[in-house]
Amino acid sequence: MTDQPPLASERRSHVLATLARDGAVRLSQLIDDLGGSPVTLRRDLAQLEREGLLQRVHGGAVATEATAGSVRAARAQGGAIAVLVPSLNYYWPGVLRGAERAAKRHGLDVVLRGASYDLQDERPVLERLVRDERVRGLIVAPNTDTPHAHDVVRWLADAAVPSVLVERDAVLLPEGTPVESVTTDHALGAVLAARHLANLGHRRVGLISSRDSPTSRKIRAGWEAACAELGLTPSDHFETVLPPRSSQDFSTVIEQTLDTALGARVSALVVHSDPEAMAFVDLALDRGIRVPDDLSVIAYDDEVAELFTPALTAVSPPRSDVGAAAVELLAQRLDDPNRPAHRVVLNPSLNVRGSTAPPPAD
Repeated sequence: MTDQPPLASERRSHVLATLARDGAVRLSQLIDDLGGSPVTLRRDLAQLEREGLLQRVHGGAVATEATAGSVRAARAQGGAIAVLVPSLNYYWPGVLRGAERAAKRHGLDVVLRGASYDLQDERPVLERLVRDERVRGLIVAPNTDTPHAHDVVRWLADAAVPSVLVERDAVLLPEGTPVESVTTDHALGAVLAARHLANLGHRRVGLISSRDSPTSRKIRAGWEAACAELGLTPSDHFETVLPPRSSQDFSTVIEQTLDTALGARVSALVVHSDPEAMAFVDLALDRGIRVPDDLSVIAYDDEVAELFTPALTAVSPPRSDVGAAAVELLAQRLDDPNRPAHRVVLNPSLNVRGSTAPPPAD
């Protein structure tokens, strides 16, 4: 497997860290370190200059005092960032890898904890993390669908260390003030999927979610809006939430849902997430239904979709960038506790592969 080119947030962090360490950065060295094209790296430097983070000079750039001071402060103090996410399986490992790389650039360690989606109150876990004297900040994906959700958000706001929510939106009650966060625009991800299917000629489509979560609700909202705009005809009963893969009735529900879709002459499905999409494709192929000739399938998450046969067209959230951006926000907060709260929203992308094609002729 060949190394992938670094993502935008990683290039940004590398440039800023180099400036903080050396006071200057040369374009030729960036090309050697990052493997990016000169055009891309010049654009990165131009963007950072517009933000006041560096000054371009012939062959590279020099640091502004603000940039150098921010990164030096985090590195000088050292310590760790504690990360609490609801799963260490699908989706979250990519976020964690991005966070770990960014933390390393800032001289910070990562203390990692996984919490079940069923955990009603994360405060005891968070309290244990904060008692660790090394921990200087928190990155958290709390369960926002429990009776204690608002209490957890308030606890984070009042904690002795700063925090950033990752893939979660929340407000402080009763004032309704949004808290610092990094999220993916999952509604846009659904729009990208719907537009792809519409461009192929599909008109009868369905959406299937793996769980009722903040992510799946955003996907449904974007999907419904896009279908209305594009003239697609999703049936309400296809916007279904599947049971967990570990449940006894998972296979039965998959079969019933596919039966309903085919009975309604649906020609394309968007399925959240990859394993659920694979289950639908497997079942279809077992029944002699060709994918994509008879039925197109788009997976949402793109964790392992490319490895399947056929390789699945998939919406790909920028997981690594999400983790890196959360660390960057936290590092900036540590350097300037009084800066305004930032809410960063990153765009997903659509990777078109072998599981989507024009619908079969009537």
